[in-house]
Amino acid sequence: MTTAKTIYYFISFLKQSLMSNFFTLCLAVLSFPASLMAQTYALKADVVHTAAGPSISNGLILVKEGKIEWVGPVKEKTIPKGYKIYSAKVITPGLIDGHSVVGLAGALNQPHDQDQLETSGSALAPELSALDAYNPREVLVEYLRMMGVTTIHTGHGPGALISGQTLVAKTAGSNVQEAVIDAAAMLAITLGAGINSGFKTPGTRSKAIALLRQELLKAQTYLRKMEQAELSKRPERDLRMEALAQLLRGEMKALITVDRAHDIQAAIRLAKEFNLKLVLDSVSEAYLVIDEIKSSGAEVILHPTMKRAAGESENLTFETAKILNEADIPFSLQSGFEGYVPKTRVVLFEAGVAAAYGLPFEKALAAITIHPARILGLDQRIGSLEAGKDADVVLFDGDPFEYTTHVCIVFVNGKVVSENCR
Repeated sequence: MTTAKTIYYFISFLKQSLMSNFFTLCLAVLSFPASLMAQTYALKADVVHTAAGPSISNGLILVKEGKIEWVGPVKEKTIPKGYKIYSAKVITPGLIDGHSVVGLAGALNQPHDQDQLETSGSALAPELSALDAYNPREVLVEYLRMMGVTTIHTGHGPGALISGQTLVAKTAGSNVQEAVIDAAAMLAITLGAGINSGFKTPGTRSKAIALLRQELLKAQTYLRKMEQAELSKRPERDLRMEALAQLLRGEMKALITVDRAHDIQAAIRLAKEFNLKLVLDSVSEAYLVIDEIKSSGAEVILHPTMKRAAGESENLTFETAKILNEADIPFSLQSGFEGYVPKTRVVLFEAGVAAAYGLPFEKALAAITIHPARILGLDQRIGSLEAGKDADVVLFDGDPFEYTTHVCIVFVNGKVVSENCR
């Protein structure tokens, strides 16, 4: 073989090798998990409501690798090269639904997609974990995400004396491992006449409190025995007692759904007796016992502003949010539970109505952002637009509480999950 032919074949081999490696590299890049690739965005708006302080005119948010990198006026920061720019009229933190059953209760409203309330056995079921029933692909989760709701506190709903545990999840994620950020947030308890529709016992309010007290006393005994040093003296595992022990240790909060004033007072007494971290849910007649709620130190997740005034909630008022705010009681708003299709509300609209009935704008926004984040113990991660927090951000084409305004772009964990104005 001549020297020229040798050089020719060597160059051909080299070119083929380089091309092969190039395509291998391209395939590797394309198959690289999107969640691990750096994503950088610059979000600009006429007004940025941070929920952490005063609103920012002509504001800018820099997002990098799922977190908020910087927040402030546009004039104070040069957008780094390579950041994709989005613009809007208004930007807010991702919205947080303070209490829901979405993900357990589905859009079809049929038995096979209604897992929020177990009625086949006892009205006392603290061992039920919402994690075992939560469906992150439920169409209602997608719907809330498109409407700017980036985090939901959901799980077993009202209707049983203890219906089970709740969880906190982002509205993005194809499986529970990706979506859920707190698998056991609270224990859902109901007091009042609402229990009687699904169970034969308890039949009266006093029986309900007696049953709760009895179970909590059992849990105290179980907890003392489990804390003994000798393994041989510890009782066998009991899922019901374990859940109640978590409640007694303060690892889960007691989410007590009540509406009547005397039921609210009963919940406060029970929480004080067992030193429970109390979150009062719904509280239609809260305005009648404001002083008791405030002195108890309880947090409140108020019923949906536009909830029907019927049954236990017949005495509700549109002004409860305003009254709680004026009393300096920490509260958030919620979508709650609906017994009909589509079984959810959008907390953005509930906050808008609360603002229309006297709740200041910033407080109304806080009731669906930073306030629920604090009640859920997640305010170091979500609820406001601050450097280091999860990049859960919503871009609007106008005032968020105006009926004609649209949610245009939604970020969850720094990723665009919706970008069609709705």
